Amino acid sequence: MTESLRALNLPALQRYFDSHIPETAGPLTATLITGGKSNLTFRISDGVHDWVLRRPPLGPLTPTAHDMAREYRIVAALRETAVPVARAVALCEDTGVLGVPFAVVSFVDGRSVQSGTDAARLSGEQARACGLALVDTLAALHQVDYDAIGLHEFGRPAGYLERQVRRWRGQWDRVATRELPALDRLADALRTSLPPQAGETLVHGDYRLDNTILADDLTRIAAVVDWEMATLGDPLADLGLLQVYWDPRSEPVLGVQHAPSANSRFPSADELAERYAWATGYDLDRLPFYRALGYFKLAVIAEGIHQRYLAGKTVGTGFATIGSAVPLLLDAGLETLA
Repeated sequence: MTESLRALNLPALQRYFDSHIPETAGPLTATLITGGKSNLTFRISDGVHDWVLRRPPLGPLTPTAHDMAREYRIVAALRETAVPVARAVALCEDTGVLGVPFAVVSFVDGRSVQSGTDAARLSGEQARACGLALVDTLAALHQVDYDAIGLHEFGRPAGYLERQVRRWRGQWDRVATRELPALDRLADALRTSLPPQAGETLVHGDYRLDNTILADDLTRIAAVVDWEMATLGDPLADLGLLQVYWDPRSEPVLGVQHAPSANSRFPSADELAERYAWATGYDLDRLPFYRALGYFKLAVIAEGIHQRYLAGKTVGTGFATIGSAVPLLLDAGLETLA
Protein backbone atom coordinates (compact mmCIF):
# COMPACT_ATOMS: atom_id res chain seq x y z
CA MET A 1 0.00 0.00 0.00
CA THR A 2 1.39 3.42 -0.92
CA GLU A 3 1.87 6.14 1.66
CA SER A 4 -1.05 8.04 0.15
CA LEU A 5 -3.43 5.12 0.47
CA ARG A 6 -2.51 4.66 4.12
CA ALA A 7 -4.50 7.83 4.76
CA LEU A 8 -7.26 7.43 2.16
CA ASN A 9 -9.89 4.77 1.54
CA LEU A 10 -10.51 5.41 -2.16
CA PRO A 11 -13.61 3.17 -2.50
CA ALA A 12 -15.27 4.93 0.46
CA LEU A 13 -14.17 8.31 -0.86
CA GLN A 14 -15.61 7.47 -4.27
CA ARG A 15 -18.98 6.69 -2.71
CA TYR A 16 -18.88 9.98 -0.82
CA PHE A 17 -18.00 12.02 -3.92
CA ASP A 18 -20.69 10.29 -5.99
CA SER A 19 -23.29 11.17 -3.34
CA HIS A 20 -22.18 14.66 -2.28
CA ILE A 21 -20.24 16.30 -5.14
CA PRO A 22 -22.51 16.45 -8.20
CA GLU A 23 -19.79 17.28 -10.73
CA THR A 24 -17.97 13.99 -10.05
CA ALA A 25 -17.57 12.38 -13.46
CA GLY A 26 -15.72 9.11 -12.95
CA PRO A 27 -13.28 7.02 -10.90
CA LEU A 28 -11.13 8.98 -8.47
CA THR A 29 -7.37 8.99 -8.18
CA ALA A 30 -5.39 10.55 -5.35
CA THR A 31 -1.90 12.05 -5.19
CA LEU A 32 -0.21 13.24 -2.02
CA ILE A 33 0.76 16.90 -2.30
CA THR A 34 4.15 17.26 -0.66
CA GLY A 35 5.13 20.15 1.59
CA GLY A 36 2.59 19.82 4.41
CA LYS A 37 3.97 18.65 7.75
CA SER A 38 0.70 18.58 9.71
CA ASN A 39 -2.65 18.02 8.03
CA LEU A 40 -2.38 15.76 4.98
CA THR A 41 -3.19 17.28 1.60
CA PHE A 42 -4.18 15.30 -1.49
CA ARG A 43 -5.00 16.19 -5.07
CA ILE A 44 -8.11 14.26 -6.05
CA SER A 45 -9.05 13.84 -9.71
CA ASP A 46 -11.82 12.13 -11.66
CA GLY A 47 -10.03 12.74 -14.96
CA VAL A 48 -12.18 15.81 -15.66
CA HIS A 49 -12.19 17.78 -12.41
CA ASP A 50 -9.56 18.30 -9.74
CA TRP A 51 -10.03 18.99 -6.05
CA VAL A 52 -7.88 19.25 -2.93
CA LEU A 53 -8.72 17.09 0.08
CA ARG A 54 -7.41 17.91 3.54
CA ARG A 55 -7.51 15.48 6.46
CA PRO A 56 -5.77 15.25 9.85
CA PRO A 57 -2.43 13.44 10.13
CA LEU A 58 -2.08 9.80 11.07
CA GLY A 59 -1.74 8.91 14.74
CA PRO A 60 -3.11 10.52 17.92
CA LEU A 61 -4.45 14.05 17.47
CA THR A 62 -3.84 17.02 19.73
CA PRO A 63 -7.00 18.48 21.31
CA THR A 64 -8.34 21.48 19.29
CA ALA A 65 -5.80 20.91 16.47
CA HIS A 66 -6.51 19.65 12.95
CA ASP A 67 -10.09 20.94 13.02
CA MET A 68 -11.42 20.36 9.52
CA ALA A 69 -14.69 22.22 10.11
CA ARG A 70 -12.81 25.28 11.29
CA GLU A 71 -10.50 25.30 8.29
CA TYR A 72 -13.39 24.77 5.88
CA ARG A 73 -15.49 27.49 7.47
CA ILE A 74 -12.88 30.21 7.11
CA VAL A 75 -12.14 29.32 3.48
CA ALA A 76 -15.86 29.52 2.71
CA ALA A 77 -16.21 32.85 4.53
CA LEU A 78 -13.20 34.48 2.86
CA ARG A 79 -14.28 33.59 -0.66
CA GLU A 80 -15.94 37.00 -1.28
CA THR A 81 -13.17 39.10 0.29
CA ALA A 82 -9.90 40.50 -1.06
CA VAL A 83 -8.06 37.48 0.37
CA PRO A 84 -7.55 34.86 -2.37
CA VAL A 85 -8.69 31.36 -1.34
CA ALA A 86 -9.92 28.18 -2.99
CA ARG A 87 -13.64 27.53 -3.44
CA ALA A 88 -15.10 25.49 -0.57
CA VAL A 89 -16.71 22.32 -1.98
CA ALA A 90 -17.60 19.89 0.82
CA LEU A 91 -17.02 19.19 4.50
CA CYS A 92 -17.40 15.60 5.73
CA GLU A 93 -17.61 15.16 9.49
CA ASP A 94 -18.82 11.55 9.19
CA THR A 95 -15.85 9.51 10.41
CA GLY A 96 -17.38 6.44 8.77
CA VAL A 97 -15.91 7.53 5.42
CA LEU A 98 -12.17 7.97 6.11
CA GLY A 99 -12.05 7.48 9.87
CA VAL A 100 -11.54 11.21 10.40
CA PRO A 101 -13.30 14.39 9.23
CA PHE A 102 -12.04 15.88 5.97
CA ALA A 103 -12.61 18.92 3.77
CA VAL A 104 -12.67 19.31 -0.01
CA VAL A 105 -11.92 22.54 -1.87
CA SER A 106 -11.34 23.41 -5.49
CA PHE A 107 -7.90 22.88 -7.00
CA VAL A 108 -6.24 26.24 -7.70
CA ASP A 109 -4.01 26.40 -10.75
CA GLY A 110 -0.68 28.05 -10.15
CA ARG A 111 2.78 27.37 -8.77
CA SER A 112 4.19 27.06 -5.31
CA VAL A 113 7.63 28.09 -4.08
CA GLN A 114 8.37 25.22 -1.72
CA SER A 115 12.16 25.24 -1.62
CA GLY A 116 15.34 27.08 -2.42
CA THR A 117 15.45 25.26 -5.73
CA ASP A 118 12.07 26.75 -6.64
CA ALA A 119 13.10 30.19 -5.40
CA ALA A 120 16.36 30.20 -7.36
CA ARG A 121 14.41 29.74 -10.59
CA LEU A 122 12.55 33.03 -10.07
CA SER A 123 13.82 36.11 -11.80
CA GLY A 124 14.79 39.00 -9.55
CA GLU A 125 11.60 40.81 -10.51
CA GLN A 126 9.46 37.78 -9.73
CA ALA A 127 11.12 37.18 -6.36
CA ARG A 128 10.65 40.73 -5.22
CA ALA A 129 7.08 40.94 -6.54
CA CYS A 130 5.91 37.70 -4.94
CA GLY A 131 7.53 38.67 -1.61
CA LEU A 132 5.67 41.97 -1.61
CA ALA A 133 2.46 40.25 -2.70
CA LEU A 134 2.89 37.85 0.20
CA VAL A 135 2.95 40.61 2.79
CA ASP A 136 0.28 42.67 1.00
CA THR A 137 -2.07 39.66 1.15
CA LEU A 138 -1.35 39.30 4.86
CA ALA A 139 -2.24 42.97 5.34
CA ALA A 140 -5.47 42.38 3.40
CA LEU A 141 -6.37 39.47 5.68
CA HIS A 142 -5.86 41.61 8.76
CA GLN A 143 -8.20 44.26 7.38
CA VAL A 144 -11.11 41.87 6.75
CA ASP A 145 -14.22 42.72 8.76
CA TYR A 146 -14.70 39.33 10.38
CA ASP A 147 -18.13 40.28 11.73
CA ALA A 148 -19.34 41.10 8.22
CA ILE A 149 -18.41 37.65 6.88
CA GLY A 150 -19.97 35.76 9.78
CA LEU A 151 -16.86 34.88 11.77
CA HIS A 152 -17.61 36.88 14.93
CA GLU A 153 -17.70 33.63 16.97
CA PHE A 154 -14.54 32.23 15.37
CA GLY A 155 -12.43 32.92 18.44
CA ARG A 156 -11.81 35.18 21.41
CA PRO A 157 -9.43 37.87 20.22
CA ALA A 158 -8.96 39.52 23.63
CA GLY A 159 -6.17 37.93 25.67
CA TYR A 160 -4.78 36.18 22.59
CA LEU A 161 -1.09 36.61 23.42
CA GLU A 162 -1.30 35.23 26.95
CA ARG A 163 -3.33 32.25 25.68
CA GLN A 164 -0.81 31.58 22.92
CA VAL A 165 2.08 31.36 25.37
CA ARG A 166 0.02 29.14 27.70
CA ARG A 167 -1.26 26.95 24.85
CA TRP A 168 2.10 26.25 23.27
CA ARG A 169 3.76 25.62 26.64
CA GLY A 170 1.02 23.09 27.39
CA GLN A 171 1.39 21.57 23.95
CA TRP A 172 5.08 20.99 24.63
CA ASP A 173 4.17 18.71 27.54
CA ARG A 174 2.08 16.59 25.15
CA VAL A 175 4.68 16.20 22.41
CA ALA A 176 8.12 16.53 24.01
CA THR A 177 10.60 13.77 23.20
CA ARG A 178 13.37 15.23 25.40
CA GLU A 179 14.13 17.85 28.03
CA LEU A 180 15.19 21.26 26.73
CA PRO A 181 15.66 23.88 29.49
CA ALA A 182 15.60 26.67 26.90
CA LEU A 183 11.90 25.91 26.35
CA ASP A 184 10.94 27.00 29.86
CA ARG A 185 13.31 29.97 29.76
CA LEU A 186 11.68 31.24 26.59
CA ALA A 187 8.16 30.59 27.89
CA ASP A 188 8.94 32.52 31.08
CA ALA A 189 10.50 35.39 29.11
CA LEU A 190 7.42 35.65 26.91
CA ARG A 191 5.06 35.59 29.89
CA THR A 192 6.89 38.44 31.59
CA SER A 193 7.10 40.65 28.49
CA LEU A 194 3.56 40.47 27.08
CA PRO A 195 2.81 43.71 25.19
CA PRO A 196 -0.61 45.32 24.89
CA GLN A 197 -2.45 43.60 22.04
CA ALA A 198 -1.91 45.41 18.74
CA GLY A 199 -5.38 44.69 17.38
CA GLU A 200 -8.16 42.14 16.98
CA THR A 201 -8.32 40.55 13.54
CA LEU A 202 -8.43 37.27 11.70
CA VAL A 203 -5.03 35.59 11.92
CA HIS A 204 -3.83 32.76 9.68
CA GLY A 205 -1.61 31.19 12.30
CA ASP A 206 0.99 29.68 9.93
CA TYR A 207 1.49 32.32 7.25
CA ARG A 208 4.50 31.68 5.02
CA LEU A 209 5.53 31.60 1.38
CA ASP A 210 4.88 27.90 0.82
CA ASN A 211 1.38 28.19 2.25
CA THR A 212 0.40 30.20 -0.80
CA ILE A 213 -0.18 29.34 -4.45
CA LEU A 214 1.25 31.86 -6.88
CA ALA A 215 -0.44 32.89 -10.10
CA ASP A 216 1.28 31.72 -13.27
CA ASP A 217 3.27 34.94 -13.61
CA LEU A 218 4.72 34.26 -10.12
CA THR A 219 4.12 37.84 -8.99
CA ARG A 220 0.63 37.49 -7.46
CA ILE A 221 -0.98 35.27 -4.83
CA ALA A 222 -3.68 33.04 -6.37
CA ALA A 223 -4.68 31.41 -3.07
CA VAL A 224 -3.67 31.24 0.57
CA VAL A 225 -3.89 27.67 1.88
CA ASP A 226 -3.50 25.66 5.12
CA TRP A 227 -5.91 27.51 7.41
CA GLU A 228 -5.91 24.92 10.18
CA MET A 229 -4.55 27.36 12.81
CA ALA A 230 -6.70 30.35 11.83
CA THR A 231 -8.53 32.20 14.58
CA LEU A 232 -9.27 35.70 15.87
CA GLY A 233 -6.33 37.29 17.58
CA ASP A 234 -3.41 39.70 17.35
CA PRO A 235 -2.38 40.38 13.73
CA LEU A 236 1.27 40.98 14.57
CA ALA A 237 1.60 37.32 15.56
CA ASP A 238 1.27 36.46 11.86
CA LEU A 239 3.89 39.02 10.90
CA GLY A 240 6.30 37.84 13.59
CA LEU A 241 5.96 34.23 12.46
CA LEU A 242 6.44 35.23 8.82
CA GLN A 243 9.75 36.83 9.84
CA VAL A 244 10.70 33.59 11.62
CA TYR A 245 10.12 31.67 8.40
CA TRP A 246 12.37 34.23 6.66
CA ASP A 247 15.17 33.14 9.03
CA PRO A 248 17.35 30.27 7.64
CA ARG A 249 17.14 28.60 11.06
CA SER A 250 13.62 27.53 10.10
CA GLU A 251 15.00 25.43 7.23
CA PRO A 252 15.02 22.03 9.01
CA VAL A 253 11.32 22.40 9.88
CA LEU A 254 10.39 22.59 6.22
CA GLY A 255 12.80 19.84 5.24
CA VAL A 256 14.00 21.63 2.10
CA GLN A 257 16.53 24.33 1.21
CA HIS A 258 15.46 27.66 2.68
CA ALA A 259 13.61 29.54 -0.06
CA PRO A 260 14.09 33.22 0.91
CA SER A 261 17.87 32.68 1.23
CA ALA A 262 18.13 31.18 -2.26
CA ASN A 263 17.22 34.35 -4.13
CA SER A 264 18.76 37.64 -3.05
CA ARG A 265 15.96 39.67 -4.63
CA PHE A 266 13.35 38.61 -2.10
CA PRO A 267 12.53 41.50 0.24
CA SER A 268 14.34 41.20 3.58
CA ALA A 269 12.45 40.45 6.79
CA ASP A 270 12.74 44.13 7.73
CA GLU A 271 11.38 45.18 4.34
CA LEU A 272 8.39 42.88 4.82
CA ALA A 273 7.69 44.53 8.16
CA GLU A 274 8.04 48.03 6.73
CA ARG A 275 5.67 47.19 3.87
CA TYR A 276 3.17 45.72 6.33
CA ALA A 277 3.30 48.80 8.57
CA TRP A 278 2.76 51.03 5.53
CA ALA A 279 -0.27 48.97 4.43
CA THR A 280 -1.92 48.62 7.85
CA GLY A 281 -0.73 51.51 10.00
CA TYR A 282 0.24 49.19 12.88
CA ASP A 283 3.04 50.30 15.21
CA LEU A 284 5.82 47.71 15.09
CA ASP A 285 7.86 48.85 18.10
CA ARG A 286 7.09 45.58 19.93
CA LEU A 287 7.61 43.33 16.92
CA PRO A 288 10.57 41.50 18.56
CA PHE A 289 8.13 40.00 21.08
CA TYR A 290 5.96 38.65 18.27
CA ARG A 291 8.98 37.24 16.47
CA ALA A 292 10.11 35.51 19.67
CA LEU A 293 6.59 34.12 20.08
CA GLY A 294 6.89 32.80 16.53
CA TYR A 295 10.15 31.00 17.33
CA PHE A 296 8.51 29.49 20.42
CA LYS A 297 5.44 28.33 18.54
CA LEU A 298 7.43 26.88 15.64
CA ALA A 299 9.72 25.03 18.03
CA VAL A 300 6.75 23.31 19.66
CA ILE A 301 5.16 22.53 16.29
CA ALA A 302 8.47 21.06 15.10
CA GLU A 303 8.74 18.89 18.21
CA GLY A 304 5.22 17.57 17.62
CA ILE A 305 6.06 16.64 14.03
CA HIS A 306 9.31 15.08 15.24
CA GLN A 307 7.34 12.99 17.74
CA ARG A 308 5.06 11.70 14.96
CA TYR A 309 8.09 10.98 12.78
CA LEU A 310 9.74 8.91 15.53
CA ALA A 311 6.45 7.01 15.94
CA GLY A 312 6.26 6.28 12.21
CA LYS A 313 3.08 8.34 11.82
CA THR A 314 4.21 10.78 9.12
CA VAL A 315 3.33 10.56 5.42
CA GLY A 316 5.78 11.75 2.78
CA THR A 317 9.41 12.87 3.00
CA GLY A 318 11.39 15.68 4.60
CA PHE A 319 10.79 14.80 8.26
CA ALA A 320 14.21 13.54 9.32
CA THR A 321 15.70 16.99 9.97
CA ILE A 322 12.84 18.54 11.90
CA GLY A 323 13.96 17.53 15.38
CA SER A 324 17.28 19.32 14.92
CA ALA A 325 15.49 22.64 14.44
CA VAL A 326 13.89 22.77 17.89
CA PRO A 327 16.93 23.86 19.98
CA LEU A 328 17.95 26.36 17.29
CA LEU A 329 14.51 27.97 17.30
CA LEU A 330 14.37 28.20 21.09
CA ASP A 331 17.80 29.85 21.18
CA ALA A 332 16.69 32.28 18.44
CA GLY A 333 13.64 33.23 20.49
CA LEU A 334 15.77 33.94 23.54
CA GLU A 335 18.20 36.01 21.46
CA THR A 336 15.31 38.03 20.03
CA LEU A 337 14.05 38.97 23.51
CA ALA A 338 17.52 39.65 24.94
